[in-house]
Amino acid sequence: MNIDKLAPIAAVIVAIIGVLVVGDVTYSFQTGYDLTGNSQWLILVLMLIGLVHGLMSPVTDHASQAMIIVAALAFPRLSDTLNSIPVIGMYLDNFIDCFAVAIAGYAIAALCNEVKSRIMAD
Repeated sequence: MNIDKLAPIAAVIVAIIGVLVVGDVTYSFQTGYDLTGNSQWLILVLMLIGLVHGLMSPVTDHASQAMIIVAALAFPRLSDTLNSIPVIGMYLDNFIDCFAVAIAGYAIAALCNEVKSRIMAD
């Protein structure tokens, strides 16, 4: 298996662990992610998964880079609507919030690769 298969699988597994074990990883429009308790370590692990995936498998297509950046910005905001689903909405919201952290790490790595390619261009 290559990094393009392992990193998303690892991000999903860590996000599920975060929802079931750590609990409430909340995102607020004003303050960002709540970094209290064990959620700070979960967010760090998810960010590292995204960064490693982005650095080891760079995206060169500009449309794909834009899609990744928009996904990193939009997923936490759109997932708040899942709270209206009875019983499982809170868990779905937390899962997508956690998964969006890994996507944000991938987006940061894509931006770093783009800056590096512009600096190193002939």
